[in-house]
Amino acid sequence: MRILIVRLSAMGDIVHALPLAANARAAGATVGWLIDRQYGGLLEGNPAIERVFLADTRRWRSNPFSPASWREMGQLRQTLRAFEPDRTVDVQGLWKSALLARMAGAPVVSFSAAARREPSSAILGSAGVEIERGAVHVVDQNLSLLAPLGLPVSRRAPDARYLLERESPAASAFLGALPARFALYHPGAARAEKAWGEERYADLASSLERDPGLFPVISWGPGDEDRAALLSARLPSAMKIPPLDFRGLAHVMARASLFVAADTGPVHLADALGVPAIALFVPGAHRRNVPERNGPYRGAALGYDHTASVESVALRAVALVRNAEKIKDELR
Repeated sequence: MRILIVRLSAMGDIVHALPLAANARAAGATVGWLIDRQYGGLLEGNPAIERVFLADTRRWRSNPFSPASWREMGQLRQTLRAFEPDRTVDVQGLWKSALLARMAGAPVVSFSAAARREPSSAILGSAGVEIERGAVHVVDQNLSLLAPLGLPVSRRAPDARYLLERESPAASAFLGALPARFALYHPGAARAEKAWGEERYADLASSLERDPGLFPVISWGPGDEDRAALLSARLPSAMKIPPLDFRGLAHVMARASLFVAADTGPVHLADALGVPAIALFVPGAHRRNVPERNGPYRGAALGYDHTASVESVALRAVALVRNAEKIKDELR
């Protein structure tokens, strides 16, 4: 069987869909993946994926009547059809993903209208899948899409350690300047209301530097520059990661003892690399963005409000770090 997975964006959602490819490949399927170009590096070197197809959806939507856009979409359609999938799995459940999924020419398996972010887009699918009872986390919900294909699920947790197979000179140079034990703090968020606040991150970092002795390192990405600068001002001894591609970022994350962030993509990548991770969820989040559904699959997800204390997050962080170190010691 040949399967095309369509999950275009964003970082965390792509990480949450990785088990689809891993299980399909383990069952003997040949897997392709259609992804937005800006995230293509996240799948580089993934042994479960035979072909990665890149879409420039942001540029196409900004220039919908451009001859170049139509030409590129036509070329993508030809490339997808040449892959000859038996089934296309639209994990995203949006109009843009549904339209691109139809390009491949195969029956489209996706979520039912009730389970989609854009319910009306279900009309473009061939089979609407209801989420399995008891599937609370989005990773387990995504795996429901394998049932209509007759593919068993043998592994559930996202695994992005393939990103570590090749070296990253930029990451190695940065890591060479860091202490052996450090924590990564990512103050940025896609929406301002999801951010925890630089003052809280600084207080948490200071607490964890005292016990259990984790040197503070600031993580950031495009759009996070201002928050990273504010956190740097509050933590003058901290180091800030340099601009890195996904592979380089993965190498830095993998060496960390802890990763703390809001509900944002990097925390899920850290979790998929086996790093103890805490995601902080803003109160009153949309029903699709709550700790039970969207937290790190292996790590911890904490909701917070005005009464939440830095001390409570620190206690959870210390427990995660010490448990991870205990497991490593036992494996030696």
